[in-house]
Amino acid sequence: MIRYDLIVIGAGPAGLSAAIEGAKAGMRTVVFDENERPGGQLFKQIHKFFGSKEHKAKIRGINIGEKLLREAEEVGVEVNLSSTVIGIYPEKCISVNRGDHIENFRAETIIVATGAAEKMIPFKGWDLPGVMGAGAAQTMMNLHGVMPGKKILMLGTGNVGLVVSFQLLQAGCEVTALVDAAKRVGGYGVHAAKVARTGVPFYLSHTIVEAKGTDHVESVVIAEVDERFQPIPGTEVELETDTICVAVGLNPMSQLVRMTGCRMKEQGGLVPECDEYGATSIKGIYAAGDVSGIEEASSAMIEGHITGLAAARHAGWIEEDEFEEKVNIQLQSLDKLRHGMFAPQNKGKTPETTDEGIPMAKSLLQKGYMDLSEVERYPGIVRKAGVHPVIECSQNIPCDPCQDACPFGCIRVGNHITDLPAVVPESVCKNCGACVAACPGQAIFLVDEDAGEGYGTVSLPYEFLPIPSAGDRGKALDRSGSAVCDAEVLNVKDLKAYDKTAVLTIKVPKEHAMEARFFRKEAR
Repeated sequence: MIRYDLIVIGAGPAGLSAAIEGAKAGMRTVVFDENERPGGQLFKQIHKFFGSKEHKAKIRGINIGEKLLREAEEVGVEVNLSSTVIGIYPEKCISVNRGDHIENFRAETIIVATGAAEKMIPFKGWDLPGVMGAGAAQTMMNLHGVMPGKKILMLGTGNVGLVVSFQLLQAGCEVTALVDAAKRVGGYGVHAAKVARTGVPFYLSHTIVEAKGTDHVESVVIAEVDERFQPIPGTEVELETDTICVAVGLNPMSQLVRMTGCRMKEQGGLVPECDEYGATSIKGIYAAGDVSGIEEASSAMIEGHITGLAAARHAGWIEEDEFEEKVNIQLQSLDKLRHGMFAPQNKGKTPETTDEGIPMAKSLLQKGYMDLSEVERYPGIVRKAGVHPVIECSQNIPCDPCQDACPFGCIRVGNHITDLPAVVPESVCKNCGACVAACPGQAIFLVDEDAGEGYGTVSLPYEFLPIPSAGDRGKALDRSGSAVCDAEVLNVKDLKAYDKTAVLTIKVPKEHAMEARFFRKEAR
């Protein structure tokens, strides 16, 4: 029996964060993970994070993962991979399957951070090759460099479905459609908008009836659903596709924590009852991250830090005063993420207005994009002469990098990171493009509605390869992905500080400057 001060099960964002806190306190800490590489979901997340600077906002998940691993190594955390914990037993003993043998370990404190697994839903033909979870597709693309398919239909418009759809496009796949039985887009509107402007259609109040094919998926039949989510006969549409990605939610992987005999509850799946520090009903057993309730990775990391601190206090490695000081900082940081319309307490609710009392953009919820009349009701749009920022952020999501990115004070978020970003009317934009590149939702554009000679200019975020060059011609697409006019690339800024988000400035007829939101280079 090998003994440690702290055992952490799971090397994802929550587990690594917890292990770091334990090791910092002086605990001999070990992490076990069944995967071949650590970092959990972080290394699949190539998009920029939301939140504030303290939440690692505008940093890509893969970079956050690398930072966590470096920090864990520096403080002496022992990370064991390809090590499957098969049981937690009395006296805080665990058994670990490593290779062809089983080893036993014991610690005074155990933190379970096993994360969550994708949900699947059955439909006719769902067992055909080509039907997979969205996370599996993300793993293929972002970890192994393999395209999951060529023509892909995404089932689910939560953040996972939206983010993975965009990454599929970045990988060179064609996304046939986004389909969801719900009446509204489930994830952040800015995620939906950046997919919609590339021309991907949204089918809300629709579901999959059948996947067709012989030895693999060749097409999919979708249909509109009624109030009971049953397909309506006569509304079927068949779409050509070779891959179906399913993004209909996650199930907490709570099997191990259940073995301890701690009290459990239903919360989007079976999760342990925990206090605010992650302590379960069994003394010395803690849970952190998605295993205790599904949230974003930013929240999981903070929960990990909190739980690691609590474990160190429980085992006597830090004093109460030090614990209170450090944990309160983490709790305040977590509280900032748990406000706004996507806060855990608002799950399943559809607000009619923003926190500021502005009517919600119905088109965004139903089609994935705002129409122009909806855009202009938000404080991120101030029409004026010259180059000015246009911020198409219409939901109270926890995010404020735009405010810090602008060195000229053109953008103000407010007292809380879930306040809608506003353009400061008296400010003067210098057209640097920093806010465009910094926005994790790719929702900021720099617009000059009259640049002279009948033209306007639009600077927009661009994360596709190859990056266009000055002089390239093509079409400007509007928010729905429809071509609205000819466009020419005037300038491309692809600075190291922009972290792989190029800022593309295109020239369009001035009457289309408030419509053009994407550039598609003409084929040669």
